[in-house]
Amino acid sequence: MIIPTSDLHIECKLRKTREQVLKATEDCVRYAKDHGLIVELLAEDATRSDFGYLTKVFQIAAESGVDRVIPCDTVGILTPDKTSEFFVKLKEKIKVPVGVHCHNDFGMAVANSVIALGSGAEEVHATVNGLGERAGNAALEEIVISLRSLYKLDLDIKTELLYSTSQLVSRLTGVHVQPNKAVVGENAFKHESGIHTQGMLANPLTYEPIAPELVGCTRRISAGKHSGSHAIRADLENMGLKPNEAQFKEIFHRIKELGDKGKTVMDPDVLAIAETVMGLNGAKPIQLEEMTFVGGDKVTSTASVRLKVNGKDVWGTAVGVGPVDAAINAAKNAIKETEPITLEQYNVKAITGGTDAMVEVVVHMRKGNRTVTALGVREDIVKASMEAVISAMNVLTTDYKKNNNH
Repeated sequence: MIIPTSDLHIECKLRKTREQVLKATEDCVRYAKDHGLIVELLAEDATRSDFGYLTKVFQIAAESGVDRVIPCDTVGILTPDKTSEFFVKLKEKIKVPVGVHCHNDFGMAVANSVIALGSGAEEVHATVNGLGERAGNAALEEIVISLRSLYKLDLDIKTELLYSTSQLVSRLTGVHVQPNKAVVGENAFKHESGIHTQGMLANPLTYEPIAPELVGCTRRISAGKHSGSHAIRADLENMGLKPNEAQFKEIFHRIKELGDKGKTVMDPDVLAIAETVMGLNGAKPIQLEEMTFVGGDKVTSTASVRLKVNGKDVWGTAVGVGPVDAAINAAKNAIKETEPITLEQYNVKAITGGTDAMVEVVVHMRKGNRTVTALGVREDIVKASMEAVISAMNVLTTDYKKNNNH
């Protein structure tokens, strides 16, 4: 149950008086309780309300049987020190359980929520990925990990599902998670800088406050212009490649050269460079031989693919919400029995203008505890998507560890 308590909202939005709001609070709470409901009263714009009036609203609600009250920082104006002062004072006046509801307009929703919990609040409102109006609400995953890791609280929450839940919500809402988002962002456990990767490879605690496994994520060493030799060597070892010193220097030089030209270095780029320098045949385990797809406003999008996997033909068919989804699902179905690979993230953008624009597709795919990134660029979005997916699959299925000569 929500009711505004600031004069701004009461006068401009409700066009009522304070007394009318008090009466409405009492009537609504009593009505809900008379009908057997658990009542949680949210005071909208509470942090810009006259404090005396706010406590009066909550006291009347408590006398009417409310189960808990929640002051809302509707436009995110609280700071951590003001949050602590606010909730300590409120708890002195209000005897029913008090919760906290913060918005992120100034980027302090999580900090204010955590501070409120330490200042008397007994409940916190949060959303996955911090979704919400304008700049969003306090992020569930950030609050949970802060309470567990920084405050050592034993929470009845399966933290290992936080990353997959974040990805699920992102897909369902169409709201992408920013790469540098804390806890569940793409870069949260990704390392490129030379000095960082060197320390992290020696002991992950040097540059990771929590283990990625705690949230169901994996650590990634990324090659690029900032990479040091330790990062690239670790990346090569993950592929089962052990170049000699001369070969490694040449691989390192070529990767840095690509990065210096402004190119984002993907996992397939690293593999291709290493195979060229080391004189390996570079034969890809998976090749796309054939692809068909149909779709329309009256037809369910369907796709079929024929792949050559280690020289053998395999087929896959699937449906999807569109031709891209159907084609990717078909490719995954074709190899799922031998190579259980999952798509973690899909991003697309037009890199030229017009209806015949070149399309850039970036995918993040996982096999076991290993994640890779690959790129596809075509005029056709389905072909670009499949190019990226097949490239990622090839990196994940290329295993030179089986050949001790490399």
